[in-house]
Amino acid sequence: MLFAKTGKALTRLNDMFRNQEVKKTYWAIVKQQPEKHEGRLEHYMVRNEKQNKSMAYDKMVPNAKKAALTYKLIAKSDTFFLLEVHLETGRHHQIRCQLAKMGCPIKGDLKYGFPRSNANGGISLHARNVEFIHPVSKELIQITAPVPEDDKLWGAMEKMV
Repeated sequence: MLFAKTGKALTRLNDMFRNQEVKKTYWAIVKQQPEKHEGRLEHYMVRNEKQNKSMAYDKMVPNAKKAALTYKLIAKSDTFFLLEVHLETGRHHQIRCQLAKMGCPIKGDLKYGFPRSNANGGISLHARNVEFIHPVSKELIQITAPVPEDDKLWGAMEKMV
């Protein structure tokens, strides 16, 4: 979560997000190893508001919006894989939906095909890092969020990176 101290700063930050000048990095723990250790996913997504879920398609369908992300396998344990994900677009449940579409649903994500919930009820998707150039000072701002402490798997995965 990012806060602005003034209205002017908020406007600048919003513009930076809109113009894709803010780089966001996510970590996702999945059970299935992706076919390729890194790659780019491009789908056409349709949001179902009643189910609070999105569907990804390989070809354009009515009401779909293009969605793209890149991923890279950065760590693995005996049974799980840690993916680093960068969004090119920002669609509803995009990471969850696209990873599930390629056969790698996120650990604990019942909505998108993982068979069991996590003990804490959440899913194993973590907003890891955000970086941008400060609009006034022009210095690089990097903010890294610690991994969740209530799930030991996160700590184990982080040590492998």
